[in-house]
Amino acid sequence: MNEYMVFIWIGLGVLLGLVEALTLQLVSIWFAAAAFITVIPALMHTSPSVQILVFVVSAAVLLVCTRPFVKRAVHMKKESTNADMLVGQTAQVVETIDNAKEAGRVHISGLDWTARTVDGRVAELGDSVIVDRIEGVKLIVRADAPVAEAKS
Repeated sequence: MNEYMVFIWIGLGVLLGLVEALTLQLVSIWFAAAAFITVIPALMHTSPSVQILVFVVSAAVLLVCTRPFVKRAVHMKKESTNADMLVGQTAQVVETIDNAKEAGRVHISGLDWTARTVDGRVAELGDSVIVDRIEGVKLIVRADAPVAEAKS
């Protein structure tokens, strides 16, 4: 078994490298590098327990020493959209907003949007509301003026 360990570590390194290439999540890259580092003790015919120790220690060192730098270097910037301009704007309720019934629509900037209230209160037809945030295709709104309490 010991004579095949070099090939096992190389295979593991390649497999983990492929996983990283497919996911691009910076999760398995350190383990792939650690597997290739572990080829060295495998070539020296050390015991499998020493090789596993080298693998674990090298993966941990690589992860701790390089991950913060790599994450900063490839930081994914959130792209803002035109919809983000709606946050803070006033919208008119065109269908009563009732979170419990998963119902409600508002009209803003010439478009109708599905809407829910931040605090679960019911906003009646014709009420003015302020856009608090956007979650997917829903506007999460808060009262511009007092609205009715949520029905029990």
